Amino acid sequence: MAYVSPVYKVVAVPVEKIEPNAYNPNSVAPPEMKLLYESIKEDGYTMPIVCYYVKEEDKYIIVDGFHRYRIMIDYPDIYKREQGLIPVSVINKTLDRRMASTIRHNRARGTHDVDLMSNIVKELHEIGRSDAWISKHLGMDRDEILRLKQITGLAALFKDINFGQAWRPKEEEE
Repeated sequence: MAYVSPVYKVVAVPVEKIEPNAYNPNSVAPPEMKLLYESIKEDGYTMPIVCYYVKEEDKYIIVDGFHRYRIMIDYPDIYKREQGLIPVSVINKTLDRRMASTIRHNRARGTHDVDLMSNIVKELHEIGRSDAWISKHLGMDRDEILRLKQITGLAALFKDINFGQAWRPKEEEE
């Protein structure tokens, strides 16, 4: 069977069943949030949010679209007009792949909070993802990964790095 993109199976989900993820590093300034509200007010939801469905809990965890979700939560006029339903495109991926999807979606559009990006790199490292995996799936080069690891300040993130002897201090002459 041929692959079918999730966008062809958009479902209307009650916003109360949707939860933000705990790792999204994307932020939107108030003027852009107001613009997003105006866009949704004028044009409606033109793009679904992307979620992972947790069947056991009957809830949807946001992978992409947090700010579109916030518009429905924060603006009663939008909630009422949409009858509390938000369009959702569902993906079925493991947590690490959902994190990577979130980053790819965000990096294609905007900026990121550096501290949150550092924490994502830390979490991916802690669950066993290599720098090569992070580079491939998050679209980062090795220098960016190194800088983000340095921000977290955890020695464990550097345990697999071989450090060379770039220089040796001279011993004091007597």
